[in-house]
Amino acid sequence: MHKISIPTHNGQNITLSAVMNFPGGFDESQVYPAVVVSHPGGGVKEQTAGLYARKLAESGLVAIAFDASYQGESTGEPRQLENPYIRTEDVSAVIDYLTTLPYIDNDRIGAMGICAGAGYTANAAINDRRIKAVGTVSAVNIGQMFRNGWENDIQDADALPALQAGSDARTADAAGGEIATIPLAPMREEDAPNEELREAWEYYHTDRCQYPTAPGYATARSLNQIISYDAYHKAEAFLTQPLQIVAGSDAGSKWMSDDLYARAASVDKSFHVVEGANHMSLYDKTPFVDEAVSVLSPFFERTLK
Repeated sequence: MHKISIPTHNGQNITLSAVMNFPGGFDESQVYPAVVVSHPGGGVKEQTAGLYARKLAESGLVAIAFDASYQGESTGEPRQLENPYIRTEDVSAVIDYLTTLPYIDNDRIGAMGICAGAGYTANAAINDRRIKAVGTVSAVNIGQMFRNGWENDIQDADALPALQAGSDARTADAAGGEIATIPLAPMREEDAPNEELREAWEYYHTDRCQYPTAPGYATARSLNQIISYDAYHKAEAFLTQPLQIVAGSDAGSKWMSDDLYARAASVDKSFHVVEGANHMSLYDKTPFVDEAVSVLSPFFERTLK
């Protein structure tokens, strides 16, 4: 495991903080396949993304988990900006870096993500042909989630107040006031509307997996980019890479994995349902994570061989 800094070429003058995980017996004179792992909205590389990267490295891959621009140990102001277009570009920025490494095979680079990181990964694959295989765990299309609700029970037009809130936050930010924020997971246990989202609070705000660089909120101005964003835009035409989707049978968010599966143009696409798991189970609960990895590792081994 090796911590690195990646200067991006996205025009934002940001340096990404990342952790490289190497397979056993790693030899710098050899050439390896690689997988880029993207964290959930509100998360950082030390949490579930880092866990999956470590486990994937055990199967012979170089796996890299990174902090999004404006978040974790990556640079960028304002802090905790969740701009989905930049988060998508972050995936490609990490690939830019991988292509400069002599021990990475540029024709064998894959990408995966968890939660919103899965949506950003799908979006990056739609745009970036260097991504040869795509894996998702508890996928969330962050635009869909914010405009349609966790369980897809809100109409698009009813999300207009959120766009207004984002617009108002931008005006307040421009005036130099205190930067308004929105929760990406419940900030307090009593704020959780159901048990699954109570687990999200527990994951981010208790000893289960809290981390100092992951406060669990985003800037309110981010709503202007999030509400109209579609992580799967043009997947019907351009998401042609092999695709492995993993979701829990009891996940309120499963409809977003279903939507990705339906819309992806991939001929080689599979959907693995982890029975008894909800959205959060696949973040860190050992039997569920191990089941997900038991599907993802051979998928990447086959598609990046």
